[in-house]
Amino acid sequence: EASISTMVGMTMMRTWVEPVVAGSQLASAFYDTALLLVVKNYYNQTNSTAPSHLMQDAQQKAVSNFYIIYNLVLGLSPLVSAYGLSKLGDKVHRKIPICLPLLGYLGSKSLLLLLILLDWPIEVMYGAAAFNGLTGGFTTFWAGIMALGSLGSSESRRSLRLIIIELVYGLAGFLGSMASGYLFVGFSDRYREGTVLVSCSIACYAFCLLYSIFVLIVPKSAPSCTAKAKGVEEVGGQVPACTGAAESAQPSESSSKAPVTPSKLIILLLFVAAILYDLAVVGAMNVLPLFLLREPLSWNAVQIGYGNAAGYAIFITSFLGVFVFSKYLRDITMIIIGVVSFTVGVLIMAFVRWTFLFYIARAVMLFALIPLPTIRSMLSKHIEGSSYGKVFVLLQLSLVITGVVTSTVFNKIYQSTLNWYSSFCFILSFLAGCLSLLPLSIVAIKQRSTTGSFHILTK
Repeated sequence: EASISTMVGMTMMRTWVEPVVAGSQLASAFYDTALLLVVKNYYNQTNSTAPSHLMQDAQQKAVSNFYIIYNLVLGLSPLVSAYGLSKLGDKVHRKIPICLPLLGYLGSKSLLLLLILLDWPIEVMYGAAAFNGLTGGFTTFWAGIMALGSLGSSESRRSLRLIIIELVYGLAGFLGSMASGYLFVGFSDRYREGTVLVSCSIACYAFCLLYSIFVLIVPKSAPSCTAKAKGVEEVGGQVPACTGAAESAQPSESSSKAPVTPSKLIILLLFVAAILYDLAVVGAMNVLPLFLLREPLSWNAVQIGYGNAAGYAIFITSFLGVFVFSKYLRDITMIIIGVVSFTVGVLIMAFVRWTFLFYIARAVMLFALIPLPTIRSMLSKHIEGSSYGKVFVLLQLSLVITGVVTSTVFNKIYQSTLNWYSSFCFILSFLAGCLSLLPLSIVAIKQRSTTGSFHILTK
């Protein structure tokens, strides 16, 4: 019995996607820092003959223009392949939307290493971004991770399961960001700057790819266990132990036969709410670093670091919020709490004139991470298990397009309003956050009318 229990435990551990999430986010944090510093150094050398003040302005403009093009290519190229890869994952194998993007990450990040070692032009990174996107990119990868997380959890614990994945993602990003600067310059006496950091990023992605191929197994969905037990009872047999996580090369057939009645209206409203909320978050967070660098705050590097750490703390507080709220509240109520937390916080941010007020605004945003993973959890309860990957990637594509457009528009608005009210973008984010409450309220009302319950806010 002990050996059987150990084998079951090991099988369940092999269904955990957290090692892949942690390793890939650690690699991403390394790469993001390396790319920024490599691009900065590249344009610094290009303009090395100019006067110092002109060189700094030219460098800022060149780096900004590089990232505008790079982010557009990185954000839009997955539109070509993401849906097809996720649909392939639903029909053929659940690992496809995870392994192929990891392969793309590995190849694109290797190009940065070659750029450093061989002095290639910085424009090579546009090709790296395109290759990353055409192999699925983060859009497909994250949809695949969410699909596996949803399959391996029961409906009652799905919101908690997905927020745990987000927590691992945030903590890995925090650790990677903290270590990346030291790794970039720490070995510069023996290697070119960035060589060790990019090599560490590539090593992390290689680990994730090998783990996904040879260790990770696809969990059976919770409904399949119930269906299996029911089927055995009907023929008078004994119900076998169901671990909820066993190896499955193909998408679970029983999950596709689960008695789920899709509500197109609720799915549409959840999509609209997610897009509006993402618009609010991306719009505010894109201009926030610029806002902190100028008056009235004029933060230095150390203060920026503390501010970033405060941002990562939201991963922890949001996890704790879901851990507690999920015992007493419905998913829709947790989403509304998260949206209100962010909108009130960003409204306070619009009136920040002193450092302490910034931290008050950040403290009010403590549940800001709850809405999106909980929306994914709700979506998974209104669709068939065989459609998880397809629906999640459609949501992720919607968020990516929203993010690309919002980033560009809000940066232009920030430049236009800089001289008369630099916090205007935060007001716009507040309004977008309030708008996202409208479809969520309709979902809450519809659920109340469907269940006939007068206690829609509590389980």
